[in-house]
Amino acid sequence: MAYEGGVAPLDFALTATGCLALAGHRAAPRVAPAVTTACMTGLVLHAEPSTTAAFPVLGAVHAAAHQGHRLLAAAASAVFLAGFLGGSPGADGIVERTVLLAGWFVCAVATGIAGRTWQAYLRQSEERALEAERTREEAALRRAGEERLRIARELHDSLTHSISIVKLQAGVAVHLARKRGEEIPPALLAIQEASGEAMRELRATLDVLRTDEPTGSPALLVERARAAGLAVELTVTGRERPLTPALDRAAYRIVQEALTNAARHAGGSARVGVRIGYGERELGIRVEDDGPADPKRPPREGTGLTGMRERVTALGGTLRAGPRKDGGFEVRAELPVGTDGVADGATATIGTAVTAEREPA
Repeated sequence: MAYEGGVAPLDFALTATGCLALAGHRAAPRVAPAVTTACMTGLVLHAEPSTTAAFPVLGAVHAAAHQGHRLLAAAASAVFLAGFLGGSPGADGIVERTVLLAGWFVCAVATGIAGRTWQAYLRQSEERALEAERTREEAALRRAGEERLRIARELHDSLTHSISIVKLQAGVAVHLARKRGEEIPPALLAIQEASGEAMRELRATLDVLRTDEPTGSPALLVERARAAGLAVELTVTGRERPLTPALDRAAYRIVQEALTNAARHAGGSARVGVRIGYGERELGIRVEDDGPADPKRPPREGTGLTGMRERVTALGGTLRAGPRKDGGFEVRAELPVGTDGVADGATATIGTAVTAEREPA
């Protein structure tokens, strides 16, 4: 800013200080406008008043109003205008320039308030959108819960009654055969055992549908498969740790469906290997058997394999299910986990699921 006779050191210092103070208005929203106003007011009082000296103060007033300090903005405007008018009260056109500057300051305050109001409106719009999204998710979860309860009631009313009758009739037939001293047919014993297992599985499935909380573990699945006569070996690698409920459920059901698949199609003499690998960023699941699966005849996915693939895809993982090159069938899944692999408060419990099917092509 140039004045007649050159720029005095004091004027230069006031100008520099006022402009530099304005740069710190975010860190010091009250101090910075006050310092800028004081410096530029001192400048117009010490030197010849110039409208260019108002620019830093206009910026300070706008920033103060934008940050919600309306009284500070109005006070800064009034102080500078008073200093501007009092610096040369008899100068030509000083009143007109003061009125013009007053209009500028009114605009600075108005735009600051308008900007703050617009930002508040945007924040409220975002909050309303987030709240609406949460409401939709809660409604979807509520409807899903109601549907689970409906399915659980239907299964209980239909399947439980039928399976109970089968189990009862098989038990009566076994009892009568033993009472008469007759040899019990193996098929009858198998029906009795299968019906009992079906009842246990159905109850577990109903519990999952009613509570949405799985129960069990892959190790328990392996023990059940061994008790049913399937030669299964479980191998766990890496640092075993709790997983998120969704990941826990998926791991359990993948292992369950793969073991059921092997029991149905690999044959009673087949050997099955279950490998679970805990990595830093992924959980690896591999179930393979040495059954008669032919690599040249890939299976047609039934309900079990389709559901398994959908579950893995929903978690952002990958799944491969098909015959191995050297014979047998393999199910391999890789599921991503968080950076720590652990969900806060998560427990490693997992539940039952629909069994998989390998249908011939």
